[in-house]
Amino acid sequence: MEFLPVRSKTGKPLMPCHAARARELIEKGKAVKRFERGVPFIQLLERKDGATQQVVVGVDPGSKREGFSVKSEHHTYLNIQTTTPNWVKKKVEERRNLRRNRRYRKTPYRANRPNRARGGIPPSTFARWQWKLRVLGWLAKLYPIKVVVVEDVKAVTRKGSRKWNSSFSPLEVGKKWLYGQIEKRWRLHLFAGWETYQERQDLGLRKIGNKLSDSFFAHAVDAWCLANMWTGGHIKPDNTAMLYLHPLKLHRRNIHRQNASKGGIRKPYGGTRSEGFKRGSWVKHPKWGVCYVGGKNGKGRISLHALDTGKRLTQLAKPADCKLLCYSSWRVRYA
Repeated sequence: MEFLPVRSKTGKPLMPCHAARARELIEKGKAVKRFERGVPFIQLLERKDGATQQVVVGVDPGSKREGFSVKSEHHTYLNIQTTTPNWVKKKVEERRNLRRNRRYRKTPYRANRPNRARGGIPPSTFARWQWKLRVLGWLAKLYPIKVVVVEDVKAVTRKGSRKWNSSFSPLEVGKKWLYGQIEKRWRLHLFAGWETYQERQDLGLRKIGNKLSDSFFAHAVDAWCLANMWTGGHIKPDNTAMLYLHPLKLHRRNIHRQNASKGGIRKPYGGTRSEGFKRGSWVKHPKWGVCYVGGKNGKGRISLHALDTGKRLTQLAKPADCKLLCYSSWRVRYA
């Protein structure tokens, strides 16, 4: 990273500084190096406050991948592409089917509550839009964010059905919830999709058609254009380096697995702790380096996974050999 985030002595985000300047402050004993779930930063040991410029986050929502870009008028500090959590709907359906099946067996179950007014946001929709808010909250710990610029996506409309278009589309319900949460913390500004397209055309930028690509020009380019429309200062991206975030799929505790094992035995399944570590915790291991904690094998050992790919490295790591770095609910990869 060319520019590192800076925190004051009291933890307040200040303007980022160049990496060379950060090394100089650390060598002089005026700052210490810290780490925030994938992003290194420095914390000052003397200054408690400082003037900040306008730092903006551009957000390009998507169904499978999303883009975030943090920039000011003079510099682009961070470009992010995230994977959306798309497994919640399937898990809710599985839970519903298992619950309904229990009502046909001679086993304890809660009584059916028909004709309930569910209200609120569907779980799958809520997970997707809450993920965006989590990423914004994490960025606000690193940068003095003042404005959040979002591309105002539109749901597929039904001709002559105003009620559906405004109230019943999950997309419309989810984005309105997100906008309300953003306005509680930052200033919110919306641009339509055609305005983002026009900005790309004016700057001579292209957007590739492969939505699952890891390229800057898949999603982050739109996020950068959104931020640049607000801050100005650039006619082309000055930083196209990428950070990729992938949310972890944590298995909550179940009484037993869905299907019985051999002999009709149903083993306990799930949980979010492994031998004293929260699953997803980043640890440093003497052999495997920095990785994150997965499950446990029931014999006092834990599994470790690679941060960039999620691939399991070992199932036999001793908890005593692992040094806890931080807790995170996502894995990261740089490019």
